[in-house]
Amino acid sequence: MPIIKQDLVTVQHSGELLDFTSVPSQTLQDVSKRVDLAFKRFLQGDSNGKRSGKPRFKNSSRYRTLRIEGQAITVERIEKDWLFLSISKLKGWLKVRLHRPFPNGFILKNMLLTKKSDGWYATICLEDPNVPTFNPDEVIPTWENTLGMDAVLHENDYLATSEGTKLPSLKSFRKSEKRLANVQRRKEKKRKGSKSRRRLAKRQGREHQRIARARKDHAFKTAHALVRTGKKVFVHEDLNLKALSRRNKAKLDETGTYLPNGQSAKSGLNKSWNDAAFGQFFTILGYIAEKAGSRTIAVNPAYTSQLLAYRDEIVFTDCDMRSYWDTEHSINVDRDINAGINIKRVGLGLFPTLKRRKGNPVVGDSTTNITLKEVLETLRMCQKPTP
Repeated sequence: MPIIKQDLVTVQHSGELLDFTSVPSQTLQDVSKRVDLAFKRFLQGDSNGKRSGKPRFKNSSRYRTLRIEGQAITVERIEKDWLFLSISKLKGWLKVRLHRPFPNGFILKNMLLTKKSDGWYATICLEDPNVPTFNPDEVIPTWENTLGMDAVLHENDYLATSEGTKLPSLKSFRKSEKRLANVQRRKEKKRKGSKSRRRLAKRQGREHQRIARARKDHAFKTAHALVRTGKKVFVHEDLNLKALSRRNKAKLDETGTYLPNGQSAKSGLNKSWNDAAFGQFFTILGYIAEKAGSRTIAVNPAYTSQLLAYRDEIVFTDCDMRSYWDTEHSINVDRDINAGINIKRVGLGLFPTLKRRKGNPVVGDSTTNITLKEVLETLRMCQKPTP
């Protein structure tokens, strides 16, 4: 960096002269760190050994976030909902609208300036010494303070809890799919580099932004609704979302002709998984729960959707089977609520061990009788009245 700053740098494709002394040094160092990290993940892999794709060049339209360290930022004044900052090497003050007041005694760590479809946004990272540290190990899960959640993804249901309730889904992409496709189709017909194509590209970006914001807003509202139940432990599925939204393998016959592999139906399912964004929701739920003094636990969901929660018997062998009528107890068992109860049992260590023998799962050590009374009581509470 010191060598580059000694003289103006010429851009090869445009001949533009760049003066790197007009940019804060920490911002330039962050650019170098991003490039180095991208190539390390491409060549060596991350901490888990997973390698990323080949790094792509980011031009001015793709590189949208600048990082500025706190030592280069000075808070000039705060007026109601406005914050005035002065940044080293940048002329004038930066006027930022505040969404929440600053805490007393805060320490400014860094700031991210991001260009989005509808303008610039500043993400300020603060250190508040008054915030207590949260230790999730201090919260001990019990049957009363634990809530199990099953990712439903069926019709208009989003989550099913172990308390017998179902939370609705939003499907923000599904609702805006036709409008977005219309804008994309009109944009592709325009000549590249034309003014009309750039105008439609901005509109396309706003459509994507509207979909993403609606999905994020739904995740926050759903997380707050769960935390307001008063539970201290939230158990959810540890979903492999990348595998769930993966394309089916191609099938070939002896002559090399492609055979039907069910990808047409799988494409719609993949779209629904991506639209639900359970990975984002579980991350947001962890933040909201920690602020409320609760904890989240991700568990392996194997066989939780198939085994009855009050009897060691695999009943739901077909995905189309949404309920089961038990003549012995005279109750109608909902598949999703039953799965939520089983996930709760996994989080508490009360789920039986299952092993496969000749392709069929066999129940091993079982503790079902311990929770039999509680499970039947929950299932009877969520029974629909007969007409």
